[in-house]
Amino acid sequence: MQDELILLNRARSLDQEALAQIHDLYYVPIYRYIAFRINEHETAEDLTSEVFTRLLSALRDHTAPQKTLRGWLFSVASRVVKDHYRKQYRRKQTELDESMPSLVATPDQKVEMKLTNENLRQAITKLTEDQQQVIALRFGYEMSIRDVAQTIGKSEGAIKMLQARAVAALSRIMVPGGANS
Repeated sequence: MQDELILLNRARSLDQEALAQIHDLYYVPIYRYIAFRINEHETAEDLTSEVFTRLLSALRDHTAPQKTLRGWLFSVASRVVKDHYRKQYRRKQTELDESMPSLVATPDQKVEMKLTNENLRQAITKLTEDQQQVIALRFGYEMSIRDVAQTIGKSEGAIKMLQARAVAALSRIMVPGGANS
């Protein structure tokens, strides 16, 4: 935490080395967080870049975070994802799968995986915003309960409850009648 504050203070003066360290340290975690919520590689990369662009703007405008860089970055990432979905809601698009064919999966298995992924993505959007954040941080970024609590600013108990409720809700949504309703 102390190292983060030192790095943040150096970044406020637009120290190029500090900015590079921030990018190197947080790019992959922020990308994984966004990719878990977006599930589109190129879009996740674009949105991750947007987070760092906003950090640079905040540093230049002297509105940068004061105490926690990681929390601020994840908060901005969450807003960027929300903005993306607002824009997507206004215009419907069809997703194209440009991945290379796999020798392992049969066409039936690929269709089943695609449907399951799409159903999971749709189910996650039905969770509360807090539940979506907890699921994305816990399973997308593989953060510990303690780290999620610090990042979101809630107690560990609250994170455990949000996670349990989110998993239960996903179970009810994905397998109607399969979980205790």
